[in-house]
Amino acid sequence: MKSKVTLCLSVLIAVTLTLALFGPAVSAQTKPSSATKPDSPSPSSDGWHVDIIPYLWFAGVNGSSGVGDRSVSIHATPGEVLDYFNLGFMGAVEARHNRVLLPMDFMWIKLTDKKALAEDEGQTTVKAEFKQTIFTPAVGYRLVENEKFIVDSRFGIRYWHLNSSLSASGPTINDGRSGTADWVDAVAGGKIQAALGHKAFIAVFGDAGGGSARSDWEVGGVLGMRIAKKWTIQGGYRYLSVNYRPNRPFFYDVNQSGILIGATWSVK
Repeated sequence: MKSKVTLCLSVLIAVTLTLALFGPAVSAQTKPSSATKPDSPSPSSDGWHVDIIPYLWFAGVNGSSGVGDRSVSIHATPGEVLDYFNLGFMGAVEARHNRVLLPMDFMWIKLTDKKALAEDEGQTTVKAEFKQTIFTPAVGYRLVENEKFIVDSRFGIRYWHLNSSLSASGPTINDGRSGTADWVDAVAGGKIQAALGHKAFIAVFGDAGGGSARSDWEVGGVLGMRIAKKWTIQGGYRYLSVNYRPNRPFFYDVNQSGILIGATWSVK
């Protein structure tokens, strides 16, 4: 049970969209000037544009975490992570005025593991509950925009908050422990999008930085398709790495990667 509880804590701290996902899609609206331009994925640079992007990230986890002189190696597939999943929310909002970008990403996840352990004097129940919030606000600027390419630059912060609790109850034990960790990293990066016809596009994105963590970076790519005037669907892959080693005993050095799927609603 100890290894599973440690895995839950490590997975929760790691799973993030969180995000930390700088907009896996781009607004699908364009300013038409010919019969084919309404289907182009390149939006107009004029005025306000707001996209709402719910998504799911099915990530596996590899790395290590520990407190003091105790550490554990973490190796979990996306399926193993889902076994502990209880509640969660992942989504991003991308606001843009002309070429100025205001992207924002939020991820909240709760993992729960409850086991009953048989003992000589009865049965002991051990419950582990872990919550994680990742919030990534940023500002940026659209460097290039035409019918074939879009290039964005971005700078922001990635805020991590995690809370864990472990309780055991039974005929010979009744104990509980909990703890929290918070840190903020500055990250900078961007996104490049290329049109693959009138409705489809491919995009690659990434950022890197640090601050409280020694390193905090991600890379990814998505393939998108506009299915309606205000709706786009996309799927791809994301890789996120963080190495958090503060002066206090706790440390967390984990890489997570997996498939992501999402949709974009172009509100304006």
